[in-house]
Amino acid sequence: MMGRLKSEQGQLFYKFNLDDAVPDDHLVRRIDATLDLSWLRSELAPHYSSMGRPSVDPELMIRMLIVGYVFAIRSERLICREVQVNLAYRWFCKLGIEDAIPDHSAFSRARNERFREGNVFRRVFERVVEACIVAGLIGGEGFAVDASLIQADANKQRSIAGQDWRRDRDPARSSRAVKEYLATLDDTAWDAASDVVPKFVSPSDPAAQWTGAHKGPAFFAYSDNYLIDVKFGVIVDVEASRAIRQAEVGAAKTMIERTEQRFGLKPERLAGDTAYGAAPMLNWLLEEKGIAPHIPVLDKSKRDDGTFSRSDFQYDPTRDVYHCPGGKRLGTSGTEGKTLLYRASKLDCDVCPLKPRCCPKEPSRKIPRDIHEHARDVARSLAGTDGFEQSRRERKKIEMRFAHLKRILKLSRLRLRGPRGAQDEFVLAAVAQNLRRLATLVARPPPHSVQCIA
Repeated sequence: MMGRLKSEQGQLFYKFNLDDAVPDDHLVRRIDATLDLSWLRSELAPHYSSMGRPSVDPELMIRMLIVGYVFAIRSERLICREVQVNLAYRWFCKLGIEDAIPDHSAFSRARNERFREGNVFRRVFERVVEACIVAGLIGGEGFAVDASLIQADANKQRSIAGQDWRRDRDPARSSRAVKEYLATLDDTAWDAASDVVPKFVSPSDPAAQWTGAHKGPAFFAYSDNYLIDVKFGVIVDVEASRAIRQAEVGAAKTMIERTEQRFGLKPERLAGDTAYGAAPMLNWLLEEKGIAPHIPVLDKSKRDDGTFSRSDFQYDPTRDVYHCPGGKRLGTSGTEGKTLLYRASKLDCDVCPLKPRCCPKEPSRKIPRDIHEHARDVARSLAGTDGFEQSRRERKKIEMRFAHLKRILKLSRLRLRGPRGAQDEFVLAAVAQNLRRLATLVARPPPHSVQCIA
């Protein structure tokens, strides 16, 4: 018999339990079991007035934002709509079936005022990392660092030439994004990272960097910097920076130091690509932090014109001299900036039969050596070892985090402008990734890890 819909006349009374409507294996249940926001109200209390109309519950807004980033809902207006109609989202946000949903405009004001004043997003991120530590998902022995470009909310057609941009403008008459940029002029992760004038500047978001790093059409972007623990790929720190190598290296130092101060975690080894293989960074890791750099050395001394490269000269650390392929010594007379110059004798070079292959256009050969060359030598000695190869394989986990960020969480372009806006989006996305990781591994622990998560 063909069935029919029930009568359009609604029931007079309903018996409904929202908890029964959410499946036991739904992701929101697993995330809710690992997320603790009981501290939030007391932390934010100093930023609220004791008088006036009650505001929207800050825990509700944080939970709604987490829903948005976990399930790739890229609009606060759309988040409000989805929480209104989705029973699982309502349950996670601790809303009853008849409770009203806050207006989307409440998020903008809270984010730009109380949440930033209380550094709430960073505090939520750190609490989630602490939960990962308690669950045994962070080993602390090996870390990996990398950065990925995220397109900024800036339009090339409305940009101006870099030399036409003036920094000495009145912050009081500027937009929020411009004020945030002016506040970062002396920050090593932002404008102080390089004094090179960019080709184009976006007046609406001047901190965004004009870059063609992807070897395609150039665009305005920020760098999303991750520091992960390689055991399970948990993100232990996140930082926004300019989309240039110097700023990314500065962000890596900030994350390593902050992770040690906040969680007491300092790895034995750090994996990274050649962007972090410059001598000052390697020396900082070795001498100041005591971390083995499993990082390919950034070396541009290789010559392709047929003449001898620096690697063809042998360095004698006991006498602090180089020996050339002809057996002569090259000594140094001092430094020029951050480089030691080792020079051969002109008398030796004039009679040397190898001069056409050594210094055909110069009277004598010079070899530059960075003052931190010892750190580069140590990094070279680690390359090819079993530990280095292990780090090279494990570094793929941080690339997987960025792939997940862009393909699953749909964070390929920012919605918010300015350094603080980029930082807020990156931190919330890292919170979402760690919560998904924590919920998955705790609910279904991988093989040989049950004892760590119990």
